[in-house]
Amino acid sequence: MRQLAYEVSEAVRIAFAQIRANAMRSALTALGVIIGIVAVTLMGTAIRGIDAGVDRSMAGFGDNVLYVSKWPWRDVSDWWNLRNRRPIRIQYADQVNAWIERNPNGPLLRAMPVANRSSTIVRGEYRLNNIFTVGVSADMPRIMRTDLKDGRFFSEFEAESGRSVAVIGFDVADALFPGESPLGQTIRVGGRPFEVIGVVARQGSFLGLFSWDSQVVMPINAFRRSFSTLNNGEIRVQVDATRQAEARDELRGLMRRIRQLGPEERDDFDINEQSAIRERIDPLKNGIAVAGFFITGLALFVGAIGIMNITYVSVKERTREIGTRKALGARRRTILLQFLIEAVTICLLGGVIGLGVAAGLSFAVATFAPAFPLVFSGGLVAVGLVVSVLTGVFSGFAPALQASKLDPVVALRYE
Repeated sequence: MRQLAYEVSEAVRIAFAQIRANAMRSALTALGVIIGIVAVTLMGTAIRGIDAGVDRSMAGFGDNVLYVSKWPWRDVSDWWNLRNRRPIRIQYADQVNAWIERNPNGPLLRAMPVANRSSTIVRGEYRLNNIFTVGVSADMPRIMRTDLKDGRFFSEFEAESGRSVAVIGFDVADALFPGESPLGQTIRVGGRPFEVIGVVARQGSFLGLFSWDSQVVMPINAFRRSFSTLNNGEIRVQVDATRQAEARDELRGLMRRIRQLGPEERDDFDINEQSAIRERIDPLKNGIAVAGFFITGLALFVGAIGIMNITYVSVKERTREIGTRKALGARRRTILLQFLIEAVTICLLGGVIGLGVAAGLSFAVATFAPAFPLVFSGGLVAVGLVVSVLTGVFSGFAPALQASKLDPVVALRYE
């Protein structure tokens, strides 16, 4: 074991000496590995970023929530059969909550009505068009994950009385109140005045998914008073996470009774889940992963071939050196380790540089394009280093094996 440790340390010393002696050639050889490691690291970072972006957007929908809607969130081939469905009335939430109170041990926990539409938001000379305006009950902080940057959410009394108060998204606040606090100030939504009582913390948007940043939230009764029609009404029901399937079945039966559907009649509503959105995102993520890893693998393969070629050249250039070392008693294992460690060292140095470049690019993207999340982690560093070592072993083994098999007599005669 001590002999092996000595041989490895000596091989590492010789490897670094050869790299310093042929610095330009080593740098150009490592370039392919650097590009490959940058590609594989950024690809892993992007995939993890997509997951993080989806999770961040899904957080705004709330945890363990079922959505009673007129339309399904999945692709359907018979959409024309769904267009004549009756709208989802926001009063259904009261009926669901009454059922929950009568069945406190059931899987349904709390229902919240939601109505939304696009509207124009005005504050003095500032004007924002097509802002998503949402009417909800005071249960929103409980059912949907919403962090406030400033202020507060409206109370149960304010929600029931339909008081003209609003909680605005981060981007709305930034656009209407540049450099000043919006709390206590007035905005006009659909021509009606509303007092700003809270600002939602910045969430960011990803792939066009849900984000509170560009929305305005108000009590559902204030929404009903402000707008003559209720577009896109739905009921969001928080459920017991350990009884999701049971909750879905119970909610479906309850909604059929509320909408007075006969035994032979089909459901004229849909109960949607977050998984439907994730199922639409997964093919995109998988497609990016397949394309990215193919390009990454090709880059690493080209880099490995370059290192293999240079290692073969190095073996030819040092044939007499190999013959001399063998004549002095060097084992085949020693020669094999020397050239193999040289290849691995070049790849490892390329990997470290590639990881540094990838980290710098990730930081730059996070700084200048925060909407696109890149998650650079220690796990990706470990993967990059392992890939670098494996590339070195793959590319250096054949030349190193050839060097170890050289006949010392023939090698010493080599010109």
